Amino acid sequence: MSYQLVWFKRDLRCEDHTALVEAAKLGPIRCIYVLEPTLWTQPDVALQHFEFIRECLQDLDAQLHLLGGTLEVHEGEVTEVLSKIWQASPFQGLHSHQETGNGFTYSRDQEVGEWCQSHCIQWGEYPQFGVVRGLKNRNEWHAHWQKHMEAPLCELPTIQFWRARLSSVLTPNSSALYLTPSMMQAPLHLKHNPPLRQRGGRSLALKTLNSFLKQRSMWYRGGISSPLSAPDACSRLSVYLSYGCLSIREVVQATNEELLQMSLDTSRRKSGLTAFMSRLYWHCHFIQKLESEPEIEWRNMHRGYDALRENEFNDDYFNALKDGKTGWPMVDACVVMLRETGWLNFRMRAMLVSVAAYPLWLHWKPVGDWLATQFLDYEPGIHWSQLQMQSGTTGINVTRVYNPIKQAQDHDQKGFFVRKWLPHMRQVPDTWLFEPWNMPQEVQNSIGIEISRDIPQPIVDLAIATKASKDRLHARRNLSDVRAGKKSVIDKHASRAKMTGRKSSKVKTTGTSPQLTLEF
Repeated sequence: MSYQLVWFKRDLRCEDHTALVEAAKLGPIRCIYVLEPTLWTQPDVALQHFEFIRECLQDLDAQLHLLGGTLEVHEGEVTEVLSKIWQASPFQGLHSHQETGNGFTYSRDQEVGEWCQSHCIQWGEYPQFGVVRGLKNRNEWHAHWQKHMEAPLCELPTIQFWRARLSSVLTPNSSALYLTPSMMQAPLHLKHNPPLRQRGGRSLALKTLNSFLKQRSMWYRGGISSPLSAPDACSRLSVYLSYGCLSIREVVQATNEELLQMSLDTSRRKSGLTAFMSRLYWHCHFIQKLESEPEIEWRNMHRGYDALRENEFNDDYFNALKDGKTGWPMVDACVVMLRETGWLNFRMRAMLVSVAAYPLWLHWKPVGDWLATQFLDYEPGIHWSQLQMQSGTTGINVTRVYNPIKQAQDHDQKGFFVRKWLPHMRQVPDTWLFEPWNMPQEVQNSIGIEISRDIPQPIVDLAIATKASKDRLHARRNLSDVRAGKKSVIDKHASRAKMTGRKSSKVKTTGTSPQLTLEF
């Protein structure tokens, strides 16, 4: 008996899963996940991503067991795995979600498409986000997004799982759900696995969603900017959306349902959920950029900014940033928090990129690869768009430079955050906490701390380096051919309407406050 093959990628759930539903309508199904050795040698992945996925796979396997099935985990390149499965027990169709991933997954999916064509296999790819493959005109995007979010959640039919004849069984690597495979021996960045990171699986995703909708959203507005309050005030759903433990449609609809029940309420929680809804819209808006132009992962969105920073990359500055030794306490504390938790709030992420791009004058691509390994919730479409926007290479955004001293003063007034993550700063008096290099020698002596020995000096003069970098960027921006090139970027990627006033009977999006706006 033939069957339909469901290939799980970054869609690790059963609920609202279009590929699973459509496959089940056609007959018996077989569910697989493929551990791809080449994927784990890419510069934007880390051991924390593998471990999170492994936890999600264990949870998904348990979900499938409740439905009467199981998840097979195979190790190898996808086309090789498909060939082995096909040779052992041919299948009629392949089903998966449309993935907007990094350059590797883009090329891999092209190879899978060619394999399916050569074997006369119909490959059904289904949207997971409000992202449109082959979008011809950005003017049409919002209507597509709205339609996707308003559609009913996919309900699983009665599923018949494929059962192999004993003579044709291809034994998967079932231990891969529980053991780190040998391919994890390779690049050093794969060993990065923060001890305090979030854990994977739909069960935890649902708990996180419920706690945000029912309680933590109260602190969303006003709480997401400070790294002190953000861990609780933010939804913390980003990683569960990135790996598909939740569908964005179910999150949008659950949020909207909560808002409808609060129709007469003017509480802080309603305000927070309203702001959060706009963030869900922007989530897909940014991913659409990478879907429409995969090259923005490795080249400037506006080609007029080519060679602006690339040829002046300073490895010493980059290493100081990665080691949390720039000398700016807020920057270094954020790097340590990221190293220990795999998460940082949006404003502090933007500050790290800003510091890298302006006073340190580092090109965004190496910085982006490093940050991708640090962010557990790394979502390529959002990540590379934001790296370029914060670095000024989109060509159409206002230059946004975050001063790390001012950010500390605004969002960590009493120094709790800096002192939590930088133990050597705990003896420093409040007066000098955010600019310790100005601390008089007698103060240093009295507290037993010496600048340059115990606390690093800033690696550049912040004011001078920032001004010089902005001058260079603006000089490039003012060139006539660079100004002329803005239109093509706007046509392909820019938002077509203000958020204010967008409404529908089922899904509502609303205006954003200045602290929530993501621009572009």
